[in-house]
This record gives sequence, C-alpha cells and structure tokens, in this order.
Amino acid sequence: MLLESHLQDTWVAPTAHDPAAVDVRDAVTGETVCRVSSRGLDLAGAFGHARDVGGPALRALTFHQRADLLEALAGAVRARREELYVLSARAGATLNDARYDVDGGIRVLRDYAARARVELPDAPYLVEGPAERLARGEDFLGVHLVTPSPGLMLQVNAFNFPVWAPLEKLAQAVLAGMPSVVKPATPTAYLTERLVRIITDSGALPPGTLQLVAGSVRPALDLLGEQDVLSFTGSAATAETLRTHSNLVARSVRFNAEADSVNAVVLAPDVPPASPLFEAFVREVVTEMTVKAGQKCTAVRRVLVPQKHERAALDAIASQLAEAPIGNPAAEGVRMGPVVSLAQREDVRRAVRAIAASGRFVHGDPDKVRVVDADPERGAFLDTLLISADPDASAPHEVEPFGPAATVLAYRDTAHATALLARGRGSLAASLVGDDVAWTTSFARDAAPWHGRLHLLDSTNMTQTTGHGSPLPALRHGGPGRAGGGSELAGVRGVVELMQRTGVQASRRMMAAFRDQ
Repeated sequence: MLLESHLQDTWVAPTAHDPAAVDVRDAVTGETVCRVSSRGLDLAGAFGHARDVGGPALRALTFHQRADLLEALAGAVRARREELYVLSARAGATLNDARYDVDGGIRVLRDYAARARVELPDAPYLVEGPAERLARGEDFLGVHLVTPSPGLMLQVNAFNFPVWAPLEKLAQAVLAGMPSVVKPATPTAYLTERLVRIITDSGALPPGTLQLVAGSVRPALDLLGEQDVLSFTGSAATAETLRTHSNLVARSVRFNAEADSVNAVVLAPDVPPASPLFEAFVREVVTEMTVKAGQKCTAVRRVLVPQKHERAALDAIASQLAEAPIGNPAAEGVRMGPVVSLAQREDVRRAVRAIAASGRFVHGDPDKVRVVDADPERGAFLDTLLISADPDASAPHEVEPFGPAATVLAYRDTAHATALLARGRGSLAASLVGDDVAWTTSFARDAAPWHGRLHLLDSTNMTQTTGHGSPLPALRHGGPGRAGGGSELAGVRGVVELMQRTGVQASRRMMAAFRDQ
C-alpha cells in the first residue's frame, strides 16, 4: 500500500510505479506496513496553497482565536488517541511509549493555547513594550511591531516522535499565523499520516493550514523563500547538509535544527550508593535507556560518576536493566519493545561496538537478546546495553548509539567531569544529581553554555521531577553546537521568534492606532 499525502486539502497518492519507493516494515514482526514515495506529488502547488490560502486564513485571526484552534485540535486528537496507541505498537512502542508521544503532543497543544490567552493580546499582531521617545519632542516615538510572516513552515521530522513532534511545531506555527507542510520520517510516516487524517477529519483547522508530504521533500528545498521557515529534527550530519543548501543560503531562509547529541547525567561526589538520591539517579538512567527503546533525542548516552562509586553505579544500573522484560509491546509485562527498524538496529550495533572498544559491555550483548512473544531476528530487537569505557577515549563523547544504550564514565575530580561533559560539543540536556548546593550550582554554571536544558535533581525534588528526558513547553528545547544550535518550545517566546520583529518610528497618534486595532 502506497501511503497517501495530504496536499491542497486533498488526499493524493504518489505515482503508482516508483522503483525508489521505500518499504516500511513492522518493527515487531518485520511485515510490510506500507510503501512511501513522493514521486509525482505537486509540491510547488502545495507550497503555493499554504501561502495563498492557509497563511491569510491564520493571519486574519487574533492570537486568542488561534489558541482556540489549538484547543479544538487537542480535543480532536484526544478523542481518537487510541488509534494512535494501537498503531504505535507497529513501530515498537509500548503503551507507555505511545502515551509519551501522543499524550505529550496533546499537552503541548493545550499548554500553548493557555499561554497564548494569558501572555499574548487578543489581536493579530504584537506591539512590544511601551513606546520610546526618539527625539526631543513628544511626538516622534518608536516601538517594535511583531507580525506574522507571509510564508510557511516546512517541518522535517525524525522517526522517534511521529505525533508529538509535528504537533509541537504546529502549535507554535499556528499561533504565529504560519501554515505548516509536514514531512515525516519514513520509518514512522504511517503514524503521522494517521494523525493528519484525524486532524483533517475534525475540520479543526482552516483550509491550507496543514499539509503532509510522505516521502522525500528534497526538491522542495528550492521552493523555500525569504518568509519561510525550515524546522528540522534529525541527525547532525543532515543538519549540516541542509544548513549549507544553496537556496537556503542565498535567500536567508530561517533554519531551525534540533540534532543528535550525547546527553549526560552527572552523579555528584556527595551522593552515597544505596541512598534514596542514588536510587533516583539509577532510575533516571534506566528510564532513559528503556523508554522508546532509548530512541529519544534527549536520552542519556553518557553516565558520569565519581571513580569511588563506579562499581556501585554499574552494579545498580545493570541489576535494574536485568528486570526490564523486552519483547512484543502488546505482550503483558513487556517494558521495552524493539527499535524502529532493522537498519536502526545495525546503526546501534556499530555505535556500541565503537564505544566498547575502549572498555567492555557490563550488561547486554549487541548480537543476542531474549524476547517475549516475538522473533528476535525478524523484529528489530536489541538488549539493553550498558558499557563501561575509558572516560578519556574519543568514542563515548563522539558516537551516539540511538537506542537502548548508555556508557558509564568514571571521573577523577570535578575539573575532569566538567571537561568530559564539554567534550560532547553541545547537547540538548544534562542532569546533575546531588544535594551539595555549592557543588551543583558551580558545576551548572560551567555546564550551561554547552546545553539547552539542565535538570538539577536533589533530595527535595526527586519525587516530583518530570525526568531528564522530558522537554517542557515552558523551557527551551534545543542545544548549542552539535545539538544544532536551534531552539524549539520556549513558551510564547518561541512563537514570537517565528514572527517578524520590525522597529517602527511614528507619531504618537499612529502608535495609538496600532495599539487600538
């Protein structure tokens, strides 16, 4: 079955006989789910439809009216979320994984709707701050006017969050008055396709607001213009290629990238083994390795521990991993399903072998795994893989195994830990676990420039934390350097950054007119 795309408010199929069409297989059984191709699709027409139909419809609304669209959209997705849960199992997701993706996307829609009503005016644009006097007289003033761009957002999404990612980007784009064209990652394109069908069936969005392209959109990069945004989530290598695309450079197309990163958790020297905070640290590591089979852009890849606690950390983490059943996500008691595809399994195997070259596997074997109610070879199953490696080797800080794997690195002292963290060259998130306020705050100041988000876990918040790997709408989601240098979420500020900020010099009566409209 060829997956359909949704273009110009119509479901359309690609050219029937495309030798380059990609087979997408069930991560659990290996059966073909669908075939994906964009051959024969009118991408130029789709972009024109977004700019000429979707954009004007959104820009005519106030921020509060756009917030109403998000609220309606959240309700529509929630009403049919069970469909997305069931389909997510074909991508290897347990019910908990599916909820993380689906319910997380619904929460982001509602969060942005609520924030817009409180933090933005009931107007189609924003006048920032009070007017400033620009001359000696009282009648020549200046303000910044923030207006919607008459362009579109092209979303290029990763396979790991086929529901949450497009909804998170759509929330900001709708509030900013910008239509979206969504290109899902091929391995989970069928999930995003179902999401878009749910949205279009609901009629919650104006025509032209949301379109879907299943398959390659590479030719569409030449169609992007000065008022458009390319929002990318994926590998650092692909981000680098896109960043230097000739049309994007020539036309200064706004480009936001959230790329892979070797995120870390750091255990402070003051946390003794077997203490409640130490156990919370172990749970964080195990959760990050097993939720979505470790296929999260924020997942912990490096576990930095004091040398004196290395053995205790390895034993405790390995012990909990041994109690996490792996297999068919639909089977009772299974805690972790397969990675998304056989190709992804091979990528993880190559990565962990490169890291383990300077150490050893403490738990798990990349070539063997015992699974519940599934064939370990037909499905893309991997064991949880815990590695102990030389902290000063290169691979642990450069290679990201995008799967259920983490590497424990023992640091000598605080300066050594700080240096090791920085060798990731920029990450989305890091967790610091400790009760020593002076140590943690000092370490956080040194770590902050290398991270988009810091998660500080201590004995007072360990029962309330949302966890290391949970992006929150109120905070920036992105990171410097290797992590892409971009920013998603960040509350209403993220919406404003999608819009055009223009300095306006005018008389007092003109300023008043802007504020009154």
